[in-house]
Amino acid sequence: MKDAGNADVVWDAADLACGVLLLKLRGRMEGMRAGQVLRLVAQDAGAAEDVPAWCRLTGHALLSAEPPVYLIRRKEG
Repeated sequence: MKDAGNADVVWDAADLACGVLLLKLRGRMEGMRAGQVLRLVAQDAGAAEDVPAWCRLTGHALLSAEPPVYLIRRKEG
């Protein structure tokens, strides 16, 4: 399993509000290949609940959630 040191893509979303954050996250994930790992840094207070929920809804794997850092593996296919 990849960790923060060897993520395929790193994105610092700073303090983007969760609505905008999730829309941009969707676009970033669509630009990645299946199985690649994104290291997301999200400072918004709602991210701790919204990012895991978004992963469950979209099928991407949340590998780690230690706010403000999240590791997300792009789903297959």
